[in-house]
Amino acid sequence: MRKITKQILSYAALASLSLVTAGVGAQSPPQRASDMVQTAGGDLKITPINHATLMLELGGKVIYVDPVSAGDYTGLPQADLLLITDIHPDHMDRAMIDKLKKAGTIVLAPAAVQKTITEAQTISNGEKKTVAGIEIEAVAMYNLTRGPGPGQLFHDKGRGNGYVLNLGGKRLYLSGDTECTPEMKALKNIDIAFLCMNLPYTMTPGEAAGCAKEFRPKIVYPNHFRGSDPQEFADALKGTPDVEVRIRKWY
Repeated sequence: MRKITKQILSYAALASLSLVTAGVGAQSPPQRASDMVQTAGGDLKITPINHATLMLELGGKVIYVDPVSAGDYTGLPQADLLLITDIHPDHMDRAMIDKLKKAGTIVLAPAAVQKTITEAQTISNGEKKTVAGIEIEAVAMYNLTRGPGPGQLFHDKGRGNGYVLNLGGKRLYLSGDTECTPEMKALKNIDIAFLCMNLPYTMTPGEAAGCAKEFRPKIVYPNHFRGSDPQEFADALKGTPDVEVRIRKWY
């Protein structure tokens, strides 16, 4: 228990580095850039918010991934679906989840998250579900070698989830906090990927680029990169056929 407490405290300190009072509502939104990707179901709107947090909009449905209070949500809509990847506070934030929920909002998360976010529906590594009309597969996310001490890992296999979503016929991969696992390398037909990269918790930009070369997403966004240089990731992928790197403002 002491080991787990120390890890959670360390993540709380990390999450607080850019803490901003969050607000959801009808105020004028700040200047934030969103990308549009054409799908068979219409334009998919991708909005980076902060660190691992992003918003996806398609066909009137609003999905948030790992919403935490470090982001600015001014003027953004409430959620139809909330996806949570892990228990650390830069991914799981009770207060922000409550602000984004409305009647009928579904929270989907691993079982470890449900211990705190008790209303969450659960999905396990390798499991597939259709939630809010969206096909979702949970992908293992975990450390291979990195941890806070000998014999310890920051992210144990089976505790957290990455996700593959089918949105308008496009396959989106959300890595969660992970190193370059066999499960990531084995992904197929990924149209858009969001890859974490920061030490000591996940991967270096070079390691993330090496993994991207294995499963070849058509578009890849580096995120969760506080303290790392996403341009290093982009440079490592230069010359890789059919992989477009999109560096956006997350901080």
